[in-house]
Amino acid sequence: MSLPPESPANPWRVYALVFTNLRRHRWRALIGMAGISFGVAAMLTILAIISGAIGMFQRILSSDSHYLVFERNVSDLFFSSVTSAQVAALRARPDVAEAHPVLFGLVSAPGHPVVTCFGIEATDPRLGRAQWLAGERAGFGARAGEIFLGSRAAEFLGARLGAELAIGRGTFRVAGILRTENGFEDGGVFLPLPEAQAFFHRAGAASVVTVKLRDERTGGAFKVAVEAADAGLMALENREFNSTYTSFRILNFTGWAVGVCAFALGGLSVANTMLLSVFSRIREIAILRVCGFSRAQVAGLIFGEAAAVAALGVVVGCALGAALLAVLERVPQFNGYVQARVDPAVLAGIVATAFITAAGGAIYPARFASRIEPAEAMRYE
Repeated sequence: MSLPPESPANPWRVYALVFTNLRRHRWRALIGMAGISFGVAAMLTILAIISGAIGMFQRILSSDSHYLVFERNVSDLFFSSVTSAQVAALRARPDVAEAHPVLFGLVSAPGHPVVTCFGIEATDPRLGRAQWLAGERAGFGARAGEIFLGSRAAEFLGARLGAELAIGRGTFRVAGILRTENGFEDGGVFLPLPEAQAFFHRAGAASVVTVKLRDERTGGAFKVAVEAADAGLMALENREFNSTYTSFRILNFTGWAVGVCAFALGGLSVANTMLLSVFSRIREIAILRVCGFSRAQVAGLIFGEAAAVAALGVVVGCALGAALLAVLERVPQFNGYVQARVDPAVLAGIVATAFITAAGGAIYPARFASRIEPAEAMRYE
């Protein structure tokens, strides 16, 4: 027989009891919420930084291009080597509108042991898109011994136009400062390709070639033709590269692994909170059973409390993560490399993981509470 609307076992009364119990045991609820919120903040921060870093690197590679050509079977693009003859062969193809070689490298400066260096040609479109704060684009590569800085690099290196700057084992004159939208580029240094090749002892080599086709629809034929003509090269469409590049996959996997570990700790916190809550009110649960609550409703009460704790933890965790990301983006030591990007799908995954973790932590407490026998519980001390 169904219970009357005013019965304590009415679903709406069950929901009301969830918040009543959380208020009564607010400190325990806050402990569980803290576990979830720290997990959310950690996962959001790590994945946002990784997504932002990958996004910046992708934009570097896809600058006005359709395909990327690089050496086959290399673990990282920093180790890729595309020769000048191979670049010339790409440019000679009738279906290629533009081909721009880029050489990646890492250099050191006083107080900054790792700075990204880009060796590019004067015709590279990224120079045209940049805002030149000092110097002129026409001067890029016009004279030997000159270096060009992203605006963030100029800031943390304390360099101005015309200053002499020690980079690695050489000294260069700052001939230009440019602002780009990309954090990696804005926090890096630019060298004319021949200068970069000499600096890194990679004469006639580039790390990757960005290729713009005359007709993007011919991309499939271009990929097949390039790999057939030179077995040492590999051509990938930008989107294909983004999904298959090993370093990107490793970064994403690492981010999710760290985040899941953080959530595991949050799940243990929820389990401990719910279990203590159940043990502290065994008699109350017995009274609810006597008043008509079924085992399922008692279990639902515990799961409802865990869900409320998780919801509060998600809100607080997202706020903490957003605040931390805002701070990290402004830390000078990161050289402008941190550009947080929160993918809506990633955010949805984090929220889902938080609720799954909370539900997992509440399984045993809910099972224990639902099996309490009223007669025995009333004698519980």
